[in-house]
Amino acid sequence: MSQSQYVTDAETTTESCKVAIDTHGNVFKVPDYTIKDILSAIPPECYNRKLAVSLYYVFRDIAIMAGIGYFANVFAYPYVKDLHVAARFVYWAFYGYVQGLFGTGLWVLAHECGHQAFSDYGAVNDFVGWVLHSYLLVPYFSWKYTHSKHHKATGHITRDMVFVPKTKEDFVKSRGILADIDEFSEDSPIRTLIELLTQQLGGWIYYLLTNVTGQPYPDVPKWKWNHFWPSSPVFDDKDYIYILLSDLGILTQSLVLKIWYDKFGGWSVFINWFVPYIWVNHWLVFITYLQHTDASMPHYEADQWSFAKGAAATIDRQFGFIGPHIFHDIIETHVLHHYCSRIPFYNARPASEAIKKVMGEHYRFNDENMWVSLWKSARTCQYVDDADSKGVYMFRNVNNVGVGTGKKKN
Repeated sequence: MSQSQYVTDAETTTESCKVAIDTHGNVFKVPDYTIKDILSAIPPECYNRKLAVSLYYVFRDIAIMAGIGYFANVFAYPYVKDLHVAARFVYWAFYGYVQGLFGTGLWVLAHECGHQAFSDYGAVNDFVGWVLHSYLLVPYFSWKYTHSKHHKATGHITRDMVFVPKTKEDFVKSRGILADIDEFSEDSPIRTLIELLTQQLGGWIYYLLTNVTGQPYPDVPKWKWNHFWPSSPVFDDKDYIYILLSDLGILTQSLVLKIWYDKFGGWSVFINWFVPYIWVNHWLVFITYLQHTDASMPHYEADQWSFAKGAAATIDRQFGFIGPHIFHDIIETHVLHHYCSRIPFYNARPASEAIKKVMGEHYRFNDENMWVSLWKSARTCQYVDDADSKGVYMFRNVNNVGVGTGKKKN
């Protein structure tokens, strides 16, 4: 059955709202509720932000990282240093992995600060967020401002600020071949794997430096498309001094690392900061990519977009023990976060349950193993097209998965 037949059948049964066809041929109905409906459903107590509670989690995560660091580098080291090189490798690799998990937790708490969900005190929020993010070489205010724009335009094909998918035409151009999409051969799994490794290991840094997956600015030199240049097109003029303050945080942390290196040596910096830092960068891309990329997820042209529709163009997933207890529920309550980003994470569960009653079928949740979802999304969500539902874009691919390429459906 062709896409147009899917749409025709869908329109005869869902005349009250606009529809599109997702990657797998399912009918997607555009949400018809308002942001007022959503916010009215959230219990008032969910908006309560408690500085003491938020600071507790900051100090908890720092204390755990410090404790693990002391155990690994001081207490257990005499028993490890004489082990076989393979055993030492496993030991230190696991250590870096665990430290990266809690480092990501701190990243999430700084993210709370950027949204002013950390406390009722803006200066406290920005100071804590600036310190935590600077430690991880994140330009706090720079990211805060572009991330705010992302929240204000989530799912908007020409205004969203990150993980903006390629259109069909842009995808063709990116492959360097002037051809119809159906003339492409399927990507090999090896190509997908290489692209995923590149994305997961370097995607965050590349985004900060080049605005990759963000909007293009054809009238501005590309070297200015970054989060460090105060007059970058991703910022507003009023942000200038705060971008410099973000850069100061990066320079300060660089000096800290230099002093650390001089006092304790390269190995100490490498295993205690750099390896966890790489893990944090990976988890950040892993989480955010899968929050905004799914075969059922729409994107909108300006005349079809609204804040309520855009916020619904996200998905909640689950990540076992790590998600709620180390990553502070950023994975499990992300849809709610897009509707009201000032609700602190420790109040997000009841608020999320409340908005589900309003969203109904428009609420997205996937409890599939996230590593499996990562692979499926990479293979399935390569570009977007609105050929049969003008203004509502759905993901398509050249890998013979689902509908939309004219190729045989698996």
